[in-house]
Amino acid sequence: MAPARHALRSLALVAGAGLLLPLPLDAQCDDCVFPGETWEVVRGPALADYGWDTDKLRRVSAFLADSANSTGVVVADRGRVVFTFGDIEELSYVASVRKSILAILYGSWVERGIIDLDTTLEELGVDDVGGLLPIEKRATVEHLITARSGVYHPASNGGDNLAEAPERGSKEPGTYMLYSNWDFNAAGAVFEELTGRNIYDEAQAQLATPLRFQDWDRSAQRKSGNLAISKNPAYHFWLSTRDMARIGHLMLNEGNWDGRQVISRDWARRIVSVVTPLEEMNPEWRRDGYFGYGYMWWVWDGPRAVGPFEGAYTARGAWGQWITVLPAIHLVMAHKTNSVYRRTTSWESWQRMIELLFEAKGVEMPGPYPWG
Repeated sequence: MAPARHALRSLALVAGAGLLLPLPLDAQCDDCVFPGETWEVVRGPALADYGWDTDKLRRVSAFLADSANSTGVVVADRGRVVFTFGDIEELSYVASVRKSILAILYGSWVERGIIDLDTTLEELGVDDVGGLLPIEKRATVEHLITARSGVYHPASNGGDNLAEAPERGSKEPGTYMLYSNWDFNAAGAVFEELTGRNIYDEAQAQLATPLRFQDWDRSAQRKSGNLAISKNPAYHFWLSTRDMARIGHLMLNEGNWDGRQVISRDWARRIVSVVTPLEEMNPEWRRDGYFGYGYMWWVWDGPRAVGPFEGAYTARGAWGQWITVLPAIHLVMAHKTNSVYRRTTSWESWQRMIELLFEAKGVEMPGPYPWG
């Protein structure tokens, strides 16, 4: 496995000035506030006090209404909501954002020694329909949660890069990253087996309750998949956009929630550290030119991980689901596109939304920074 490398924060935005200045490398969001039952919402002329241009924010709304399929957007600046769009209370499917949520849930169990990331699939007795190869059984739990297992067995659900997988048995576990739902689903099954806890119950205990989710519905959460293909189902989540933003705000504050360390700072940092750097990503993802991969989080890496994108990372899911965290400017963006409408918000639309938000905040895009 490539060594994990944490992209430390070193920039901050001076409110209203549009200037990026150095911060101490270990700086957290010391002036962040935290939502209680509801978020603090900044509106109208008060936005200028936090460095936001209201006219330019209206341009963001117009773009989303006219040129994207977004159904819910929440932007939080240091824990204050400065922009919303659409229905931010609606529960809907967040696709592969589920994987980043599971990465968070792993932390306390790893640190208590109940989950040993070095344990192999063979030691755990993990197998699947048709059997795993001996080389595949040498994969560890850590390989699963970093998508480097070398197991190219079909998953119970689609939406991954299995079609681009090398030949089965050709890669030693830990040497090659493939975005494979088999890894992620197996990581969920291993989590439940070792902890004795249902993923959704654990999400409620670790996230929904301490972060005071406004719209959490335990009964809405359900697994799916064709278990004749693989015995491990996908553990999808149904969340609201404003609760997704709470997860982003927790990560921005490195696991701290209003003075309580909900997840350890070390684990919060670890899961958004680069394990597979940009140059080692398989071609499907390397073409984006932005992201390496951590522990089920996408991490800005390479020459574009500068300015407001230094130390940045995102959860991302099909149809247009994102929880994007920009520590350098203390910003969280939660974005959803409800899949029931059979529409998707494109990668390009998400990028343009970010550009317009930066303009409204007076943050300069690092240049040249071609998105395409």
